[in-house]
Amino acid sequence: MKIPVAPNFSEVETLEKGKTVTIGKYDVRDRDGTFDLSIALNYGQSTGSAQMIRFLTEHTEIVCKPPYADWRVCQTIGSTGALEQALRMFCDKDRRDSVLTEQFSFSTALETMAPLGINVFGCALDEQGLMPEAMDRLLTSWDEKARGARKPHVLYTVPSGQNPTGATQGADRRRAIYRVCQKHDMFILEDEPYYFLQMPSYTGRDEPEVPPPKDVEEFMSSLIPSLVSMDVDGRVMRMDSFSKVLVPGSRMGWVVGSEQIIERYQRHAEVASQGPAGFSQIILHKLLDETWGHEGYLRWLMNLRQEYTKKRNALLAACEDHLPRDIVSWNPPAAGMFMWLKVDASQHPEAGRRSLEEIEEEIFSSCIDGGVLVARGSWFLAEKDKALPGLYFRTTYAMATPEAMNEAIKRFGDALRKSFGNR
Repeated sequence: MKIPVAPNFSEVETLEKGKTVTIGKYDVRDRDGTFDLSIALNYGQSTGSAQMIRFLTEHTEIVCKPPYADWRVCQTIGSTGALEQALRMFCDKDRRDSVLTEQFSFSTALETMAPLGINVFGCALDEQGLMPEAMDRLLTSWDEKARGARKPHVLYTVPSGQNPTGATQGADRRRAIYRVCQKHDMFILEDEPYYFLQMPSYTGRDEPEVPPPKDVEEFMSSLIPSLVSMDVDGRVMRMDSFSKVLVPGSRMGWVVGSEQIIERYQRHAEVASQGPAGFSQIILHKLLDETWGHEGYLRWLMNLRQEYTKKRNALLAACEDHLPRDIVSWNPPAAGMFMWLKVDASQHPEAGRRSLEEIEEEIFSSCIDGGVLVARGSWFLAEKDKALPGLYFRTTYAMATPEAMNEAIKRFGDALRKSFGNR
């Protein structure tokens, strides 16, 4: 396979300047290799291969620096699979266990919790995501009988570029959330697929852009510390993934946590996923360990950050051009691939006579008729039995070109104006 070599990461540059590498059946025996097909395609451990575990352990030490000695990593089949196993470890429907998460949360995570019989409760959000004061009030005043569930002892959160809201918890916010979890003895499931997609602040389309980091050291210092790097109690399990930054189809990630937690996770993996596929492991090992190394991978992530910054800015420009600002508002995302649009439903001509769900359905259907797909806010509501607290839609800048995003936002704006009376 042909691999891009830093800093030439584009497809054209890869074709012209990329490095061709091979993976053989007996590279360990015949070529002094450390990993080959005879190992990768055989039965292995639930942790995944020792070769990838070594790379991921080194990567975690470089990026997260957990503040205690007995931390470990274990490979996963991606963050959703990791979450499902973690929920089985920590929650029991017969005890009426519950999980606390963002008021609007990752829909797949919610759908993962539902069949396990786990009660889910949402906490209020602001532009930085979870509000620690609201968390503390909710947990302090918990009434088990009224709620029909035990007080949550697990927090599930996406701190960086949260899906769907795009909110990113700042360093002080993460420390405050951690303190609330200490106070109420909660375990934290930190889902960080977008961690490396942290971007410079949006300065406006006519303002000078923030210059990118000049080297790996500056890039690393610009990243908000992970919750697992603040974890002095062993109460955090961080879920990482290659899906959003490298190869979605690899179905490969890893978890980081205390030795005791990772040991239990391994036992669950032995009777569930049994570890990621050998093909994925050896291809990523060839790319990350044998070809790029840690610095090369971090340079790839630096490049990815710049590409996503351009995409985010293109979507923001489209919103500024095509959306009625008197009824639509947003916060420029500082990480991830999503932007959350808040629509002021109080200005709708039928406000008070129709429910938010009905207005949302009308706008969504009009978008479909106009050839554009936006995600409805109600899809992400953590507590499905509660009324919508507002009218929201999620957009993404992950894959579309700037031209396609511009047209899509124009069509969304048309749908809004149609619903609100051609404003």
